[in-house]
Amino acid sequence: MQRVFVVSEVGIKAKAYIELIKLKLTLAVVFSGVFGYCLAVSEVNWIKIVLFTIASLAITGAANTVNQIFERESDKLMKRTAVRPLPTGRLTTKEAATFAFLLFSIAVYIFAEAFNVRAAAIAVLSFLLYGFVYTPLKSKGQIAVYIGALPGAFPPMIGWVAATNHYGWEPGILFAIQFLWQFPHFWAIGWLAFDDYQRAGMQMMPGKAKNRKTAFRMMVYTIFLIPLCWLPFLLGITGVLSAVVATIGGILFLAQTFHLMKTCTDKAALQMMFGSLLYLPVVQIAYLLDKI
Repeated sequence: MQRVFVVSEVGIKAKAYIELIKLKLTLAVVFSGVFGYCLAVSEVNWIKIVLFTIASLAITGAANTVNQIFERESDKLMKRTAVRPLPTGRLTTKEAATFAFLLFSIAVYIFAEAFNVRAAAIAVLSFLLYGFVYTPLKSKGQIAVYIGALPGAFPPMIGWVAATNHYGWEPGILFAIQFLWQFPHFWAIGWLAFDDYQRAGMQMMPGKAKNRKTAFRMMVYTIFLIPLCWLPFLLGITGVLSAVVATIGGILFLAQTFHLMKTCTDKAALQMMFGSLLYLPVVQIAYLLDKI
């Protein structure tokens, strides 16, 4: 009986640690990082891909854990976050902090040893910005979204730099595309969780209400995505076919923001959120398949 209890406790703890990582979100981040790496190399080294994936999982998981340590009290006030490991007491703050440190150490070691110091430096900067700048600013106003978009856009840049040990226009463009994409994406989430964020004292939308003015701002960022997605072709990174795919995707994404402007409904915001989740990986896969 005692052994069954111990095994059960270990299982509960393990599940809680996995929840801290926010696996679904983290896998999306890892995908965009692997995309950047594969786009930069002429031949894929699968051992390197595995190492890059582990390092990316670790650094993103560490940042997500720090985020939840800071927000353990405000998480209790929101329906969708009240069940997280720290608000429910399944993990202590000390356990979470130790876990974050372990993940961070693993990530930095792999990035520096298996790839290069430049990639490790961007990964560290991303961790610090997300965990220690963006997270505390979430209760201060809209500025948090702009700061948070920086680490959110680093993954493809980290991938490119890990592959080439080089900063330049190419990783900068990959960064810019993902940076702009985040605003309509996260503002759609902010629209849907508006009441929850209000209870927690956080403003995650460009406006203070779910209205046409807020939807218009979301639309502006979506418009800029369309010409920006032609830059990989113009720089000779990819072919014209992927630019056309990105343009079509951008127009469809833009149509969703127009629909939100017209209706100002949660249903339209939900459709836009799912549209954004589809748009980015489709464009990135198109770039990979059409790379020169």
